Amino acid sequence: MTQTTTDRPAGRASGAVVPELAFAGIVVAVMQTLLVPVIKDLPQLLDTAPSNATWVLTSTLLSGAVATPIMGRLGDLYGKRRMLILSLSVMVAGALVSALTSDLLLMITGRTLQGFAMGAIPLGIGLMRDMLPREKLGSAMALMSSSIGVGGGLALPAAALVAQHSDWHALFYGAAGLGALSIALTLLVVPESPMRAEGSFDLPGALGLSAGLVLFLLPITKGSDWGWASGTTLGLFAASAVVLVLWGVMELRVKAPLVDLRTTARPAVLFTNLASIMVGVSFYVVSLVLPQLLQLPKSTGYGLGQSMVVAGLLVAPLGLTMMFTAPVYARLSAKYGPKVTLILGLLIIAIGYGAGLGLMSAPWQSLVISVLLGAGIGLAYSSLPALIVGAVPASETGAANGLNTLMRSIGTSVSSAVIGMVLANTAHTVGGVEIPTMHGFRVSFLIATGAVAVGLFLALFLPGRRPSGKPQLRAGSEEDAALERAEQVLRGFRGRVLAADGSPVARARVTLIDRRGRQAGATLSAEDGGYALGVPAQGSYVVAVRAAGHEPLASSASHAGDDRPVDLDLSLPGRTVAAP
Repeated sequence: MTQTTTDRPAGRASGAVVPELAFAGIVVAVMQTLLVPVIKDLPQLLDTAPSNATWVLTSTLLSGAVATPIMGRLGDLYGKRRMLILSLSVMVAGALVSALTSDLLLMITGRTLQGFAMGAIPLGIGLMRDMLPREKLGSAMALMSSSIGVGGGLALPAAALVAQHSDWHALFYGAAGLGALSIALTLLVVPESPMRAEGSFDLPGALGLSAGLVLFLLPITKGSDWGWASGTTLGLFAASAVVLVLWGVMELRVKAPLVDLRTTARPAVLFTNLASIMVGVSFYVVSLVLPQLLQLPKSTGYGLGQSMVVAGLLVAPLGLTMMFTAPVYARLSAKYGPKVTLILGLLIIAIGYGAGLGLMSAPWQSLVISVLLGAGIGLAYSSLPALIVGAVPASETGAANGLNTLMRSIGTSVSSAVIGMVLANTAHTVGGVEIPTMHGFRVSFLIATGAVAVGLFLALFLPGRRPSGKPQLRAGSEEDAALERAEQVLRGFRGRVLAADGSPVARARVTLIDRRGRQAGATLSAEDGGYALGVPAQGSYVVAVRAAGHEPLASSASHAGDDRPVDLDLSLPGRTVAAP
């Protein structure tokens, strides 16, 4: 096992940290919908066939799927702020490459680099967990999680306005500028987290997961072009199954895996990730259907005849509502728990799509659908990181949220492929051009409703919140936050870190390591040498201590897993002695 030290403890998080991290998430999400207004024109703009032009979108999706779990794990190991800046820097480089070219291969290269920035979402959530007090964490993580939808929703009208009145390359210059601004703000206001995971980066695991994801997502995104029953499509699906199974076997044998599959198999994590796929499916359907319905000419009999910019403005409330849902989520979650808010969000999404089946005849009706779905998706997205964070050790926050973000991306990929196939198969030809039909739009909404129903079923299997006899965290309550922290201390180790002469050692790093060699917790000792570490479960642990000017100490200790703390003083250097 390899032990690491921190660069420096994070300072007190300023009030600008949460807005900046959310802004970074919005900037990253913009990359996903940046080209939606010019999708139909890409073959002409790049002087290529339509099937080739789709790679401009597919490349971003694939690189984002690969980057999210990898950047999350790298953040846990080497610093989340450091990896956040790296993600944004790669995105800026990719945006500049795309801004300076109309060549297909260079454009795909630039878009691939832009997709790597998707790792910023789980990194931001991890930074919030490490720095913020518990009473502020719920609403902050909700805003960060919702930034995926907020950025996507706000990008539509902005990109449409730019594309309609300027050269389309200006979209990428704007994206590069936003990325550079986010990097500067991160450097100014976001401190590095002192939390580090133990071990080293699992390069074989990263390569195996990347190969499996590409083999799986590639036929999903290109299946309509290649044919769903073609040898290429079926062969890639089969290859992805083989690679992912072999990767899973390998990960179970690695001491410090890229993804801890044992943790992932916990009901709280497993059912949250499965529900996330369904939320991703439901989110992307509205983004594919409403802009097309709004822009189709009225001569079709059902099109609403709006311009590209107006269509974007009518869909924009989807993202805005998600943003304003974050504080509402915090209050609901504090009172009822994230499981209940996830179920509530899914119910609102189902109502939105159900109502949408009959609200497709006027532009204002699209506005109503956007607001309803924004509220539901905002609640659902906000609940997901809270469910994950509550089920994994602090040292695995980045990797676990990276995997959860990946599940949402898989959901949007499946949604894009399925809805694209439905709209293509139900289209009719007018003047040599295939036009989506109202029947196709309604079938798409029914598919979204079905995905929500599956998500609701999965959410029912999530563990509920703790019995009411234990202290509960209330949003905005310092007293209840202190009670929550005190309850955690009762289920762990506590004591003092002492020097050889018996004097207290301040700011010593105390790390709890489980039997599999993984970090189960970490803290810094106080000015009087005091420390407290909660335990995730009963069993044997190693308590490791590092402090400047002292030799490190590692001592074995056991905990029964009940609510009684184990008193343990740690002497540097020297033996472990029982606390008086």
